[in-house]
Amino acid sequence: MTKQETQEPIRDARTLGTPKMLVLGLQHFFAMFGATVLVPLLVNGYGLPLSMQTTLLMAGLGTLLFHLLTKLKVPAFLGSSFAFLGGYAAIAELSAGKFENMAAAEKLQYAGGGIVIAGLLYLVLALIIKFVGVKKVMRFLPPIVTGPIIILIGLTLAPSAVSNAATCWPLALVAIAIIVVCNIWGKGMIKIIPILLGVAGSYLVALLATAFGAQLIDFTAVKEAAWFGLPFLNTQANNAFILAKFDITAILVMAPIAIAAMMEHVGDVSAISATTGNNFVEDPGLKRTLAGDGLATAFSALFGGPANTTYGENTGVLVLSKVYDPRVIRIAAGFAIILSFCPKFAAIISSMPSAIVGGISFILYGMISAIGVRNVVENHVDLTKSRNLIIGAVILVCGLGFSSGITFKIGEASITLTALAIAALAGIILNAVLPGKDYEFGAEADGKNPGDLGTY
Repeated sequence: MTKQETQEPIRDARTLGTPKMLVLGLQHFFAMFGATVLVPLLVNGYGLPLSMQTTLLMAGLGTLLFHLLTKLKVPAFLGSSFAFLGGYAAIAELSAGKFENMAAAEKLQYAGGGIVIAGLLYLVLALIIKFVGVKKVMRFLPPIVTGPIIILIGLTLAPSAVSNAATCWPLALVAIAIIVVCNIWGKGMIKIIPILLGVAGSYLVALLATAFGAQLIDFTAVKEAAWFGLPFLNTQANNAFILAKFDITAILVMAPIAIAAMMEHVGDVSAISATTGNNFVEDPGLKRTLAGDGLATAFSALFGGPANTTYGENTGVLVLSKVYDPRVIRIAAGFAIILSFCPKFAAIISSMPSAIVGGISFILYGMISAIGVRNVVENHVDLTKSRNLIIGAVILVCGLGFSSGITFKIGEASITLTALAIAALAGIILNAVLPGKDYEFGAEADGKNPGDLGTY
């Protein structure tokens, strides 16, 4: 009986009590933190002063905006999108015309303007869905397309998990071991917060190792960081207030990336639906989830933050914890907002060894790919049909083969389609032109799981 209870999903976390809800929210916060703050670190490496505090604030506010627009139903967290990194790098290197001798902080503003337009493109797709209906749109995005895309989301992230873990394999293995032990053999609360315990336990081991001379943690940045700081004032840009500016060149660099981001969004929403057993593509509807993600992205970029996206890391936490209550995600958003005003806390979390992030990611990224496989299996995709095999094969090869994407020029601007965008476009096109489409969106595959998005 006890074993059965631990496996039963929790859809209303209020039954656990406020203290446990706060801990669950903190777990989601830690799950998204590493990837979310990695984006400003990488963008700063390109020479653009993207603020970590602003990034955290916009992740929290964007998540709450998303939840508001999706009727508080979808347990998704919106963190920094990696899809736009190529765009940031391209804008950082612009040196012709008005961009000649332009300060890095101003280039960041133009990058933000391009992302604002990219975010508004989500609304265009949302309007199309509203007027023609989600069933007609989703005929172009059946599980044979979205399933492999979900698999790719995890697989394309896998190298970063390995490279991070490789910085100190023993520490990474400690993090993995704690998560596995807590999730498989844990009881009660222990079983539903394995990620948080993995972070805390491995960080404690790193502290002890540092005390004995291993120097796994560097507290220099923690000592120098202030306790309070305003997110909108970018200290790396002489406390400048970053506000988006608009230019056709920057827009042409950033806007096309929305194609990949929107496909990733559909994949993530499909993954969350499959995980929780709720068809969020139909209720509250893909038009609402797209609008929420797009507006959150546009709002973030308008005030100097990065693009936002639904986070697969937090979907992995849903799988492990089996707590599907969106309230827990909103608590995590609250943590992000509050702690965005504390540079010292951001410095403490940033001091976490990369190996710990790698160990945690090992589990979470694998979970994302496993959800993609589950999406294909539970929707009864017939892989004995050649058309389905071809579509799935091409998607996977494109996603893994075009590791650097495809870059082409429009005028003076270079535009890069990421591997995920190429894979998504290839899958959509093949599904549209190959004969034998027999997918019906909205029909439950087995009549038991309301999270099924359709049947063949």
